[in-house]
Amino acid sequence: MRLRVGSEMHFDVPWPNPAVALFQPRDDSDRFSIVAERWRLEPDDVELRERRDPFGNRGQRLLLPAGRVLLAYEAEIEITREPDPIDRSAVQHPIEELPDEVLPYLLPSRYCLSDELMGDAWELFGQTEPGWQRVQAIVNWVHGNINFRYGSSNPLTTAVDVYKSRTGVCRDFAHLAVTFCRAMNVPTRYAFGYLPDIGVEPKPFPMDFYAWMEVYLGDRWWTFDPRNNDTMPRAGRVLIGRGRDALDVAMITTFGSAQLTEMHVTAEPDEPAAAPGEARATA
Repeated sequence: MRLRVGSEMHFDVPWPNPAVALFQPRDDSDRFSIVAERWRLEPDDVELRERRDPFGNRGQRLLLPAGRVLLAYEAEIEITREPDPIDRSAVQHPIEELPDEVLPYLLPSRYCLSDELMGDAWELFGQTEPGWQRVQAIVNWVHGNINFRYGSSNPLTTAVDVYKSRTGVCRDFAHLAVTFCRAMNVPTRYAFGYLPDIGVEPKPFPMDFYAWMEVYLGDRWWTFDPRNNDTMPRAGRVLIGRGRDALDVAMITTFGSAQLTEMHVTAEPDEPAAAPGEARATA
């Protein structure tokens, strides 16, 4: 299956600002590959320099010039039609048996204050079966108890704030579920990317970037989606970045004052229109 994904951001910049943009899908996935990608920049003399962060995410460094600036990225993606894999028998490993590289995902981070919510987590989920069932219980609780509402959080909102207010956006759903999992000694990392509406009813609001989480069980990482928590796993998920929380994978980081005035995100199947009178085959 081929997808078209991308993002377009408009800024008002009062003076030149160094910045890092994170719009591009990762190029190390076994579930999708990048067929083609392109940037559109205004002014067109803005220079991009690719970087890799410590988590392996692929971003661009640039200097936003003063004035109105457009950063637009688009890619064609070849992706498996298979939905997110599941294994309800996946076990939770004792901490002493975990690989060294997953240990950082047991610790509190800027938005995921697992030390502060540890008591609440054990009270809520301490009686659940360790492993897949425990993680699913956490996802079920977050999905069922947090109300989705645009504008209910800001760049300073932590998982503790979301737990108290019971409101948030997909980023906040992910942060709270990550926090509960870490409090229960399950290595968990934050992830975000593009998620088209494939096999589900389209959402009644504009397409946006999407956040979920990855959990280490049974010697590998698994995708869980606290915001959707669909009965059927989703297909078409295109990973841009992963890290400890949203601080590690901000879509745009500016070192100065730059106001985002407009944003558009695209994530949809890229199927050419049939010619007049031409039938299109369907699976």
